[in-house]
Amino acid sequence: MKFGINVLNYGPGTTPASMEDWVLRAEGLGFHLAMISDHVTLPQEALPVFPPPFYDPFTTLAYLAGRTTTIELGTTVIVLPYRHPLQTARVAANIDQMSNGRFVFGVGVGWSEQEFQALGVDFAARGKITDEYLTAIKDHWTKPLVSFQGEHLDYTDITTGPAPVRDPHPPVWVGGLNGPAMRRAARFGDAWHPFGLGPADLRERLPKLKAAAEEAGRPTPALAPRIPLHLTEQPVPEEGRLTGHGTVAQVRRDLEELAELEPDWIVLDTFLTFYLGAVSAEEVPRHDPAQLEIAAAELLDLKGETLR
Repeated sequence: MKFGINVLNYGPGTTPASMEDWVLRAEGLGFHLAMISDHVTLPQEALPVFPPPFYDPFTTLAYLAGRTTTIELGTTVIVLPYRHPLQTARVAANIDQMSNGRFVFGVGVGWSEQEFQALGVDFAARGKITDEYLTAIKDHWTKPLVSFQGEHLDYTDITTGPAPVRDPHPPVWVGGLNGPAMRRAARFGDAWHPFGLGPADLRERLPKLKAAAEEAGRPTPALAPRIPLHLTEQPVPEEGRLTGHGTVAQVRRDLEELAELEPDWIVLDTFLTFYLGAVSAEEVPRHDPAQLEIAAAELLDLKGETLR
């Protein structure tokens, strides 16, 4: 079981230096993965949670690839319909090359209808677009020439490069919480990457993931949940408490329950409690590494890839 962090690439106080500091600190502590969020525009419906500035995930990861040596770098998650898949395939493979095979490709369908409208992309078709784009991207990573005829793509004998370092390609993590996301993960993914779900919700959904994989004729994707990390000095009332929110003792119990589900990865997000409405923005230390340091010292055996 490996552990990652979500790096804040948006909001007041976010700079190239703040992101580099977080990732280098995480790498120094022994975390295995650092991930970056995605938006292309910031419409009114996104501003309360994603205030500017918002740094592009691909550009940021390319920069961080040159500043790090061991930590894996990924997206949580790229909204796949926002960019042409030829461009996405090439940029993602570039980052995999620049990081010497340390890139993890997390993808999702997106949620902001205003953002889709601003980009001229059909919001209602975002699921179908994502499936087509995933197929095309994986083809371009593994074949010298690609022809594709679909509802949203139509081209013949096209190539892009370079090829990624990882064989056959960077791991594909499919985000999302429910049936369509799990079916997409089963068809295309190396891992299912839900966010904010606790052990009970995950346990309920995992049989559906397994059934979808059997229907697709593929192995069941690995489990790689993204959960909050918001450590408090005083216990948080159990009723309505989010997984990962509370004292070290409470979060330790959460992680032990998650470990029973045998995830390959757990990604910790220090801002997710605000995103999910559990705390105010003022209660979240945006660029304070103390949460990661406490987790590494008291909760996670990062070298041993297990819990303390």
